[in-house]
Amino acid sequence: MIEFSSPVFFILLPLPLLIVWLAPAYKERKPSVKVPYFARLVDVTGEKPQSGAVLLNRNNIQRLFIVFAWVCLVTAMAKPEIIGPAIEQQKSARDLMVAVDLSGSMSVEDFTLINKQTVDRLTAVKQVLANFAKHREHDRLGLILFGDAPYLQAPFTADIDTWLTLLNESEIGMAGQSTAFGDAIGLAISVFESSETENRVLIALTDGNDTGSKVPPVEAAKVAARYNIKIYTIAIGDPSAVGEEKVDLQVLQRMSDITGGKSFQALNREELNKVYEEINEMEPQLFDSLSFRPRTSIHHYPIIIFASIYLISLSLVSIRYYFTNKKVNSAPPKSKAK
Repeated sequence: MIEFSSPVFFILLPLPLLIVWLAPAYKERKPSVKVPYFARLVDVTGEKPQSGAVLLNRNNIQRLFIVFAWVCLVTAMAKPEIIGPAIEQQKSARDLMVAVDLSGSMSVEDFTLINKQTVDRLTAVKQVLANFAKHREHDRLGLILFGDAPYLQAPFTADIDTWLTLLNESEIGMAGQSTAFGDAIGLAISVFESSETENRVLIALTDGNDTGSKVPPVEAAKVAARYNIKIYTIAIGDPSAVGEEKVDLQVLQRMSDITGGKSFQALNREELNKVYEEINEMEPQLFDSLSFRPRTSIHHYPIIIFASIYLISLSLVSIRYYFTNKKVNSAPPKSKAK
């Protein structure tokens, strides 16, 4: 299907008719010589007298070509476009931020893999998050790492491979040895502020108690709730521990309740897997469908057609003139009667 993006230019089609109707005919003055004995001069030269004013008249083919050329130019100005078939794209309707604790206590080797190998908590988290991210291929994922202070490791992106690379590059202690959990929630809120989607989810993993945040975690959760951010908290530490390594399950539960999320506790890799499976079920992927029809401009085709016909016509006229002139020059001169 063809449409015109600027059809208003078609009002120029009758413009040549208005010019012919309103504008006077073009006249050109040329010098002339008056001869009193014109009749005798004609007899001597043998020429036939002709009208002094010559009016150039076009034949029907020339008139048709002029009309066609003007239609081509006006059509090109109207910018014709080919409208292609509708294309539908699906875009993620959810931004999902993952906040990972990198405090020193994440180095405790108390997670057992499938092959019975014991690894530290961060290694287990990386493996489970990798599997979780592969099932969120249509979501935009972000990554925050926190210790003494929170850091944005990866802004929201649909590139899962890059997100996993940035996750795997994180190391224990690179953000400090403490646990600024509340500040990590605050950083996530500021990142979500620039997000256009209304479906906002934060998954926060920590194995210790908040020790140095400027904003307490519960107060940060209240602010997150006002920004429609749902928080899922995952405790991967030992609640029976003391000091900084102790996980305050009541605080995590309260944060989730305030934002409409849920709190989990994972003491081994199997439980951590179940946590992410449950989050997948509670937060199915959402999509925004975008439909559009591609437009391809073809405004240059009328100009190409006009230029091609003009060049062909000019070539034919030149060839015709060449052979006519050659024929006249090759004809023998007429003999004059004595």
